[in-house]
Amino acid sequence: MTDISPDELEERVGEVLDGHYEVEERFLLDAELYRGDTLMGSGDALNEVVLHPGKAVRMIEFELFLDGQFVYSQRSDGLIIATPTGSTAYSLSGGGPIMHPRLDVLTLVPMFPHTLSSRPIVVDSSSEIRIHIGETNQTYPHISCDGQTRAVAKPDDVLVIRRKPQTVHLVHPVGHNFYEVLRSKLGWSHRLGD
Repeated sequence: MTDISPDELEERVGEVLDGHYEVEERFLLDAELYRGDTLMGSGDALNEVVLHPGKAVRMIEFELFLDGQFVYSQRSDGLIIATPTGSTAYSLSGGGPIMHPRLDVLTLVPMFPHTLSSRPIVVDSSSEIRIHIGETNQTYPHISCDGQTRAVAKPDDVLVIRRKPQTVHLVHPVGHNFYEVLRSKLGWSHRLGD
């Protein structure tokens, strides 16, 4: 959800280049895929880490653990783990909630789960997320970070996702309003009388 519309581009970018801007700090995710004790691949993401079937059209069976606690077993097309920044990206199209960028949370959004009781959940961003790929899977799920495939998992692999210690700083024009951007981009109604 960009801050500047195309018709305002020159004026607003000029203001930023002249030093009139606001800075906002956002956190990142770190994803690591393990086969036993061996690190098979890793990546980082500003928006989301996604476990998905790749080119195959098959469900993935996996178990989800948060901070070492078993949450559920699931059969679905995958799972989207999104930051507040990514909540208005792929996660939103998958039925996830919109989260304000200042929230210190993650959302876990099941992709076309086999059961209707599987719903998105919101967890603290300091949570360690472990996804154990089911041993009986007939597909090799892909792990993507911000849309780029970083690793291909095999049955019995473990995907670990944590918040990175480093952050990223985003520059906004002065007066940036998250809700105004949402209203504009999502076509929400304006105030009565406007």
